Amino acid sequence: MPGRPVIAGRTTADAEGEVVVLLIGMRVNRFWAVHHWGPVLFAMVRMQRELSRDKSRGLLRHVLLTASPRTYYVVQYWESKEKLYAYAHAPEMFHHKAWAIANRKERAGKVRGHVGLWHETYVVPEGAYEAIYMDMPAFGLAAAHGQVPVERRGRRAKDRLAYRSRTGERQASGPSGG
Repeated sequence: MPGRPVIAGRTTADAEGEVVVLLIGMRVNRFWAVHHWGPVLFAMVRMQRELSRDKSRGLLRHVLLTASPRTYYVVQYWESKEKLYAYAHAPEMFHHKAWAIANRKERAGKVRGHVGLWHETYVVPEGAYEAIYMDMPAFGLAAAHGQVPVERRGRRAKDRLAYRSRTGERQASGPSGG
């Protein structure tokens, strides 16, 4: 099957320092209301395309997933929470326009109950995340930050959680290192 190459053996994500993860999605509450949830789904796709075209916005990687025939969501990995906030509030970007439209429709009572929207944001400090992949192409955190042999960070989850990069040390102690 075409796509990213499978990396043989066990690997882990090469993330250093803080990791920013956004889960954002929608739930179709009424299947027959395609004219309500269809535009939301297409807006999600359009925003992903917009972010993929402009790497300076800070989106490192994303994956579109489905939890059921009703629920669709995107897992996004960001360079920083500041870049995530900047995108969310940039008036020239599609997210700003799409959210304004959704808010107007909600205030007018035109979408209530047809489609659910949600997001969860996680800012995870180094030492509070770990990952392992076996015979996998780069996926998730590893697709966003790179993939290294598991031995570089530790074969056990507790060892990978204990790993500290120089980046993480600088973040913990401040820019001056002390």
